[in-house]
Amino acid sequence: MVKTIIKIEGMACGMCESHMNDAIRNKFKVKKVSSSHTDKESVVISEEILNEDEVKKAVEDTGYTFISMSSEPYEKKGFFSFKK
Repeated sequence: MVKTIIKIEGMACGMCESHMNDAIRNKFKVKKVSSSHTDKESVVISEEILNEDEVKKAVEDTGYTFISMSSEPYEKKGFFSFKK
């Protein structure tokens, strides 16, 4: 699993976040996506690394400005992970 953080400029409200989430879900096979206009980012959990050019196109086609993208390995933490 991979966690991808996409920095985005231009989101201003909850509807902007929703539009960005929908655009990412429709374009890529993802497990989870959440966006924050206050943090100016979308966080995507997926099985594979996302193609940066395709992500940039999806963001800009939605009307926002793509700033950067970074990926890191993601390990799902279960409910009882605090005991480890």
